[in-house]
Amino acid sequence: MTATGACLCGAVTFECDQLGPAGYCHCEDCRRCTGSAFNISVRCATSDLRILSGELGSFTKNGDSGCELTRHFCQSCGSPIFTSSPRDPAVIYVKAGVLDDPVLVRPALQCWTRSKVAWAILPSSIDSFEKGRGSTT
Repeated sequence: MTATGACLCGAVTFECDQLGPAGYCHCEDCRRCTGSAFNISVRCATSDLRILSGELGSFTKNGDSGCELTRHFCQSCGSPIFTSSPRDPAVIYVKAGVLDDPVLVRPALQCWTRSKVAWAILPSSIDSFEKGRGSTT
């Protein structure tokens, strides 16, 4: 099933053939780049994503994990579209909020829970990691 999505202004449109599980990230960088309590993104193979229209900008920074992350966004409205990393160039993380069909988002985990804000309550049934995916709480 092909998922589609767009930024706030509609300039950037995309499609992705195969979506993987979604995850919440509570790290400070994700909170700042979303302006919210956490980021929620959906795993996708880089080769499965096609940008159909619009121009993407990017910003690269080392995250709390020490890994370089590049956040890709619409140059017109600033909406975040996906995150990539040279650590795993075969995978990107599409921002769940830009998908046209929110039913396709199926959260399976949350990471960087040590940075979680007290006022954000998520389902206790998903896997939780204090840092990245290798360190459980």
